[in-house]
Amino acid sequence: MSKYLKTDLNDTICALATSGGIGAIGVIRISGIDAIKIVNELFKGKNLEQQQTHTVHFGKIMDGANIVDEVLASIFVSPKSYTGENTVELSCHGSAYIQQQILELLVKKGARLAKPGEFTLRAFLNKKLDLSQAEAVADLIASNSAETHKTAMQQMRGGFSNQINILKEKLVNFASLIELELDFAEEDVEFASKDELRKLVNDILILLNELIISFQYGNVIKNGIPTVIAGKPNAGKSTLLNALLNEERAIVSHIAGTTRDTIEEVFVIDGINFRLTDTAGIRNSTDSIESIGIEKTFEKIGKASVILYLFDASTTTNEELENELHEFKKFDAIIIPVGNKIDLLSQPITPHTSHLTPIYISSLQKKNIHSIIDELKKVVEKNRVNHDVVITNIRHFEALKNAAESLQQVLVAIDAKLSGEMLSLDIRKAIFHLAEIVGEVTTEDLLGNIFSKFCIGK
Repeated sequence: MSKYLKTDLNDTICALATSGGIGAIGVIRISGIDAIKIVNELFKGKNLEQQQTHTVHFGKIMDGANIVDEVLASIFVSPKSYTGENTVELSCHGSAYIQQQILELLVKKGARLAKPGEFTLRAFLNKKLDLSQAEAVADLIASNSAETHKTAMQQMRGGFSNQINILKEKLVNFASLIELELDFAEEDVEFASKDELRKLVNDILILLNELIISFQYGNVIKNGIPTVIAGKPNAGKSTLLNALLNEERAIVSHIAGTTRDTIEEVFVIDGINFRLTDTAGIRNSTDSIESIGIEKTFEKIGKASVILYLFDASTTTNEELENELHEFKKFDAIIIPVGNKIDLLSQPITPHTSHLTPIYISSLQKKNIHSIIDELKKVVEKNRVNHDVVITNIRHFEALKNAAESLQQVLVAIDAKLSGEMLSLDIRKAIFHLAEIVGEVTTEDLLGNIFSKFCIGK
């Protein structure tokens, strides 16, 4: 087994399940065949080994004759627990010292400290979760917006897994019929209609392609939309950042070139994170430090999905704006031109004749900021998919693509009137890739890579 998994999974493990440091309450999780027995040896109160599952008991954790803390012990008897094993969760006071003392006592009694993700690994190995659900646990913990929470919760509850298992079962049934035909080859019996197989494969490909396409939106949900505020010095980029965030995040000055490094913040619209980056003003500069900032600006622009190009509406001519926007055509991003400082205009705005219609604002007076937000909402809607299940995991995305490619080969084989053996081989390949998603097919390195990224108490 890999180094990560070289632990005896019959061990009883323990770890702090809440964040480290000082807090009102800390939770210590213990799981394994001896979990209740070990805790009971330290617990002064009811005999925990005689209590029903899913019950909570008040008592004291003792170090010999000394009281370490008053705790609540929650009992979960196998198999009715998160891991499928005997599990105890101790709710103690949130002192880092108390938590460490309890962990040390548990280790002395025979438990060992858990490795990252080992509780969820055991849940997977004990068939309490499939692999895609286990991965969704990590996504749920990391969720920081309504959409990331919704997607992770939906996958953790098995929505994605159910779809994959239904598709897989249909393919398994057809593969079985084809292989049955091979046993009766001499009698020229057809158990599996090729027309029905073609229809089934086409129907499954439609669903797989919907899931594959959803990954683009899923990536937006999971990682946010990288959005850069760019423009010349003193166009008001930092003021716009502050206006969008509704706080004084960036230093604002009338002196051009104040921003010399990138400033990044998260801005949430309709449950989607926009990763806003305020950048150094774009110009030719002899200042070495400012030049580094401008270089970083173009690095960020190159990675952006959306560029808010800010220009001074009170001084920029149509020709200047056209030339400036032309420079951004080489970037694979949505360009939203924003004319700022309309508060300085003494006459009505004459719209610039760019091929992109600018939004006109005053970031200083926070005038028309809602129009930028409306435009960013359109970016979200453009990517949104009408599908209950959204793919956010690159491993799932690759497996779905591989399964789709195998099914395309099935169609080629049907059209070429190839033998049942060749059909069965390609169908089995598709089944294999779908099985990879839910963890019916795994390697030790894959499991080690997935679960080592979890926090220790999960």
